[in-house]
Amino acid sequence: MDERYFPPQSSLGLALRGKCPRCGHGKLYKSYLKLADKCDYCGLDLAKMDSGDGPAVFIILIAGFLIVGGALFVEVSYQPPYWVHGVLWGTLGILIPLLLLQPFKTWLIAQQYKHKAQEGRLER
Repeated sequence: MDERYFPPQSSLGLALRGKCPRCGHGKLYKSYLKLADKCDYCGLDLAKMDSGDGPAVFIILIAGFLIVGGALFVEVSYQPPYWVHGVLWGTLGILIPLLLLQPFKTWLIAQQYKHKAQEGRLER
């Protein structure tokens, strides 16, 4: 067990940088959304950390609100041809989730680490 002291990290700061929830220095990901096996700075075992479907749910709600709200506003205000809607909102429908997924996943993992979340189990 590592006995070094690591000060508490800001979950928002970690989410924006994609860093380890314990030390705030090591990389959390080895590819775009694939977690590293362990932190290359402090050695924290990252293999058992899992954000599940939580980030995807947040992003579906946020992206849906932005895209549908934006499409309705543009349609009512400017009434562009349908192909403009397709190009504009189709592109944003791909970009918004791609830009938000990694920060939301990092934030959720940082929250789990901060609050020492564990898998649910029944005690007898």
